[in-house]
Amino acid sequence: MKTLIQTILILINVILLPTGAQEVTYAQVGGTVTLKPPEDEKWKNTLSSHDGSLIIKGLKHEHFGTFTCVAKKKGVQTKATIKYTLLKITVSMNPPSPLLPEESLSLACDAEAPPGQKKPEVHWINPQGEKEITSQRGITVKAAAKHSGQWTCAVTNGAKEIKVKISVAVVDMSPAPLHPQYTSKSTPLTIPCSIASHISWNQIKSKGIQGGIWHFFPKSGSNLRSAAPQRLFSLSLKNPLSWTPDQHRGLTPVPDLQKGVLSLTRTKGREDDGGVYVCSLEFNNSMTLSRTVNISVLQITSYPGTDLIAGQQVNLTCGLGHPLPSDLQLKWFPPEQPSRLPLTPDHRSTHLTIPEVGAGDGGVWRCELWRGDTWLTSAVIKLKIDHKMSWWMQVVICSVTVIVVLTLIIIFYRCRQVKRKITHPRHRLCQCKNPKPRGFYRT
Repeated sequence: MKTLIQTILILINVILLPTGAQEVTYAQVGGTVTLKPPEDEKWKNTLSSHDGSLIIKGLKHEHFGTFTCVAKKKGVQTKATIKYTLLKITVSMNPPSPLLPEESLSLACDAEAPPGQKKPEVHWINPQGEKEITSQRGITVKAAAKHSGQWTCAVTNGAKEIKVKISVAVVDMSPAPLHPQYTSKSTPLTIPCSIASHISWNQIKSKGIQGGIWHFFPKSGSNLRSAAPQRLFSLSLKNPLSWTPDQHRGLTPVPDLQKGVLSLTRTKGREDDGGVYVCSLEFNNSMTLSRTVNISVLQITSYPGTDLIAGQQVNLTCGLGHPLPSDLQLKWFPPEQPSRLPLTPDHRSTHLTIPEVGAGDGGVWRCELWRGDTWLTSAVIKLKIDHKMSWWMQVVICSVTVIVVLTLIIIFYRCRQVKRKITHPRHRLCQCKNPKPRGFYRT
């Protein structure tokens, strides 16, 4: 009998049953169903036939009912008769999409009962493929991001299961990063934030968006968030959409705002970038969607400094300003030229000690931050090494210094003597031909 007729309804292949059998199938208004075509004027221009099948497109209310298919084989008197009962499935959502998080979402699915039978079993399957507990009235949940997607109403009639889908859209932002984002003065800074990919700006505007803001809470002491936030950017809803800078800190918005990308970026990080960044969208009725991104800055320092003399001990420290989490590791990379002395055994430590630096230790040292096999960021520092003076060079320098000092002392002494002669000349004695003794004389 399969060679005579094939009947298909949406997702179910209907196989011919013995003569006079009856088949129950379900379909939606506006959907498509495939049956063996009867010859009736009222179906003209509505039906089409393919491989002995009847296809009804754009189902209307009046198309639901009972169909009878009679299959005959040429030259054979016997015939097969099948009755198809086409019943209606109605799915509804209240309120219609899109929804904001925390709004009440109600889904209902109603399937007509076959003649003389009870209603079929109905249950809902969420977008994650999980079966939801369903009452006779359907299901009601508080809308959340996980509820966006295709919901499926599954109708079970005997051994058959018919599935009807309905799309739900919840306006939300993409999930925030699970871990802090890392940067340094030598690597770029990106602060991610975006609208969920399945949501358009038109849908967001339909929910009464009032604006958007980027806030920055600088890291304060041991607290990751301080009490004095800085407003970085404000969202202008004028066409075209744009960010208006406030205290932008050298950050610039990523140019894909029209595509729902709200991220900020800068070519290099800064030491004061550590803290909490909050991206938020504000709606009517005091509804706010926000995402929080933690930024940590990797820094590398050198003690006693970066200008060193060969033979000095140097301590390099690389860290985030707080104890390193257990899932993070550090990797040290010396300059490209080989180091004169071996490094400390533990290259993953936040501290690295070089007992005596040599010429090979000069150059750029790099510290990389990893989580497992994932590179996160890196920081660099440049050491300048001056050569150590030999003993004979020190003797020569000291000798020259002593000679110069003695020379200066002699010159100074001689100058003082010359000056004294000029200031205090000697008294000359008067030499007369007839000197008189001392006393008073009358003239």
